[in-house]
Amino acid sequence: MPTILVCFGTRPEAIKLAPVIGALEALPSVRVRVANVGQHAEMLDETIAAFGITTDHRLEVVRAEQTLEQLSARALRSIGEVIRADEPDMVVVQGDTTTTFVSALAAFYARVPVAHVEAGLRTGIPDLPFPEEMNRRLTSALTSLHFPPTDEAAANLLREGVAPGVVLTTGNTVLDALRWVLERGEPAPADLAAVLDDSRRRIVVTAHRRESWGVPMEEIGAAIAELARSDPGLLIVFPIHPNPTVRRSISPKVRGLDNVIIREPLAYPAFVRLMASAHLLLTDSGGIQEEAAALRKPVLVMRDVTERGEGVATGTAELIGREHGAIVKAVRRLLEDESLYRSRVEASNPYGDGHAAERIAQRIATFLRDRI
Repeated sequence: MPTILVCFGTRPEAIKLAPVIGALEALPSVRVRVANVGQHAEMLDETIAAFGITTDHRLEVVRAEQTLEQLSARALRSIGEVIRADEPDMVVVQGDTTTTFVSALAAFYARVPVAHVEAGLRTGIPDLPFPEEMNRRLTSALTSLHFPPTDEAAANLLREGVAPGVVLTTGNTVLDALRWVLERGEPAPADLAAVLDDSRRRIVVTAHRRESWGVPMEEIGAAIAELARSDPGLLIVFPIHPNPTVRRSISPKVRGLDNVIIREPLAYPAFVRLMASAHLLLTDSGGIQEEAAALRKPVLVMRDVTERGEGVATGTAELIGREHGAIVKAVRRLLEDESLYRSRVEASNPYGDGHAAERIAQRIATFLRDRI
């Protein structure tokens, strides 16, 4: 029976791989092992618990204020040890994190084929986003089975010379995860209930990307403060990333504003409830662009470029940069222009049908069967 090792290290990876793990475990012909690399150690436990993921390996690779090369070196050594212990026939990775690239590299060194979920996303600029754009390009070079979520992502891979026979467009697995959460309908936790009961129009904000650190993050904080001061009828909720660099930039800007709630990150089911209750979403995240489209929530993307151009093309997302005046202007336009807002809500979702994981599991099973 072939063994499949699934590696994740961040909360978004765990969310997007949870449906894949479930679909693989439902196959009678494979053995599934799961490694939690721990890149976002403090944010993973609730996600793992929410989806009922059983992890076989829990790695401790994070150190305070570590550099990317230090994280990569520790992760490469640890994942290599797991691969030697489990002797997998395939390693499955997702997305564009350091964990993704390093896990693929460790598998390559061990001559184990790699399956890449959410393959083919590109901005075309090597350091935007940093380091994610290069992580995903390098992962593609090490991958045997590519699972792009959209036709545009698949076309990127084909242009780069990937053989069509190892590319399968699946939709994005975050829609599988979202569908699972919505079907379960878990009640909101007590500390979120008061926010959900508040009748004010709600803006949900997230910001964490490395290229946003420093002045751009301070601009984001200034924009949130200006919006809150100018409109008491808004409630701005910011589940803030635990990274101290993010917190040092945002918290002083919004201190003392009654209609800004800075809170600890939410478990994924609770965060889905919060997004679903929002009037609009303001983010520098990648995955939230996909979730927003599925939830029919307009999303303003605080970045200069996005690898998810489908959302911009269909109108579910708008790129607005990270200058505080531009952020304020874009938010106010959506708050004040009802026809524009309605067009964003009614835009089509380009990211799939919520059944991507089944397609991925079946293709992996076929690939492994053909290798025997």
